[in-house]
Amino acid sequence: MSEATLPASATVATPAAVQRSRSATVALHTLRIVLGLFFAVASAFPKLTAHASATEVFDRIGFGDWFMYAIGGLELLGGIALLIPVLSGVASIAFVGLMIGACGFSLAFLDGEFWYTPLILIVPLVLVARAQRDQTVRLIKAVRRRV
Repeated sequence: MSEATLPASATVATPAAVQRSRSATVALHTLRIVLGLFFAVASAFPKLTAHASATEVFDRIGFGDWFMYAIGGLELLGGIALLIPVLSGVASIAFVGLMIGACGFSLAFLDGEFWYTPLILIVPLVLVARAQRDQTVRLIKAVRRRV
């Protein structure tokens, strides 16, 4: 039985053929913007300006200011990348790794203080990464062609 003879309800749509609804697209853009601003402003800014709360936490970790500035820089760059559609999937995946590290550091060096916050942030980051997977695949293919 060919696809032409199958009823319309029996055909299977490929992932590339599936279109997001307008409300899903708006929700995805809103989530990317909220996450991007959170990481670039609320999370990176205290680290990059050496706010007392951030320096205290990184002193407790024992790696000093260089580590605080490095994490702040990564968060700023990742937050900006979340705002750029073609980079948002890769940025989300990178942030998942960063959040796993943050949870580990919280458990190991900060007596488990707020260990759950990075895990909560992983959920919307995974949603963005999943929604942007086609963009991520295209980006990887484009980079491979240039190499």
